[in-house]
Amino acid sequence: MDMEEEDEAIREKAQSLIETVIKGVKEQLEALQKKERGGLFSEADYVIGNIQWIACKDFTVERGRQQIEEYISQTWEFHESWLHWSDFLKEEQLKYSKRYHYRVRWSIPTCRKPIPQATACIYFIVEISNIKPPTLPIEVFFILESNRLIHRPGRCRFREKWLKDIIESKMILMESITF
Repeated sequence: MDMEEEDEAIREKAQSLIETVIKGVKEQLEALQKKERGGLFSEADYVIGNIQWIACKDFTVERGRQQIEEYISQTWEFHESWLHWSDFLKEEQLKYSKRYHYRVRWSIPTCRKPIPQATACIYFIVEISNIKPPTLPIEVFFILESNRLIHRPGRCRFREKWLKDIIESKMILMESITF
């Protein structure tokens, strides 16, 4: 009988332990589901996207433009009403590198106004080093129109609000000017 009582005590402890673990797992799962449903992910939970940039030796002006388009389409989140187009602006020779300047122009055309009253530009610069090994990837950074802050792919999160703010400030300026 003593042995049976010990076995029963062990079973009760094991059952209690199992119930505690299951309860904890359920609470964690519910919290995660609630977080996902409510869109309550914090900035720290967001993973900043990037692409695999080509090697310096494989770079061409057109390939650079394609990589910028690939980066935008795969990592930036924006509403489908935004349209953009990119073009090459110029090549700049520096002492230890070459820079290629691109412009990506954004707008939201509508049925009533198919030609937008204002656009927002983001300027990309692709830098090819003359001294680093040619097998290293190109260096890319971008600057928003009317802003001096330099953004680097994979290190900052794109925000659609940036584009809206640029267009809004242009609209306010145009309304204040009379012709």
